[in-house]
Amino acid sequence: MNKAKPFLKWAGGKKQLLKQFENLYPDELKQGKIKKYIEPFVGGGAVFFEIIQKYNVSYSYISDINKNLILTYVVIQKKLFKLLETLEKYQKQYHNIEEEQRKPLFLSIREDFNSQKSKINYKKLSDKWILVAAQLIFLNKTCFNGLFRLNSKGEFNVPFGKYNNPNILDIDNLILVSKILQNTEIVIADYKSCFKVADEKTFIYFDPPYRPISKTANFTNYAGFEFTDREQIQLADFFKKLDTQKNAKLMLSNSDPKNENSDDSFFEKLYDGYNFHQVNANRMINCIGKNRGQINELVITNY
Repeated sequence: MNKAKPFLKWAGGKKQLLKQFENLYPDELKQGKIKKYIEPFVGGGAVFFEIIQKYNVSYSYISDINKNLILTYVVIQKKLFKLLETLEKYQKQYHNIEEEQRKPLFLSIREDFNSQKSKINYKKLSDKWILVAAQLIFLNKTCFNGLFRLNSKGEFNVPFGKYNNPNILDIDNLILVSKILQNTEIVIADYKSCFKVADEKTFIYFDPPYRPISKTANFTNYAGFEFTDREQIQLADFFKKLDTQKNAKLMLSNSDPKNENSDDSFFEKLYDGYNFHQVNANRMINCIGKNRGQINELVITNY
């Protein structure tokens, strides 16, 4: 049977790491003792989709501070067929025009997407959400490298990607995703919101914005918010709070500073007493394309 997979391409996505992650999940998850799965910073949701379809979890909770991202998850969950209708219109429009007209179309939809944020009530589902969700998916499929990035004004500013045949309307996968999301609580919130639902039968996976490992990889802005060393420290404090007060199983990913500086022990000090693992990933190490390659990443667990 086909499995649901991420419906968006996301910077730092974990699809390539799933096989390595499988060896790092808690034994209790594999034994069926874990009943709740929580993923703050859900992003594209590669780990979420893998765990929900592979293990016997009865409750899932995903959240993110990226309002339009979470809005899109909710629309897929509750308004799928209206979303599919809108995506079909976008796909036909994109494929039925000349190649030189595609960039102006992309820029027009990007401008409309950015103008919507002040008009949306993010607390109440409405038909306006459907258009925003469709635009986000369209932009993700047609922008350069499938990158979601916001500027300092909170505007999506990724350039056009020049793809010949982007799969804007992936009906089969979106139907599978919608079925999975029926039993999922989806929340626009920061990672601390999960504290109230966590307990000793919970597995929580954190995939925060990574700490930059080089001066050229200095991207710390996520969904219009800075995520600097100060935020990394606050997250570590929350990790410890969950560990001591909720007894949940915790797993967290981040960059390995030792890729660039063998003396950088930022995370070792921050998560002293916890277990460290290394996984190998193909990442863009800095802005120079030739520097895409194998790089170590950290996985930190409390088990």
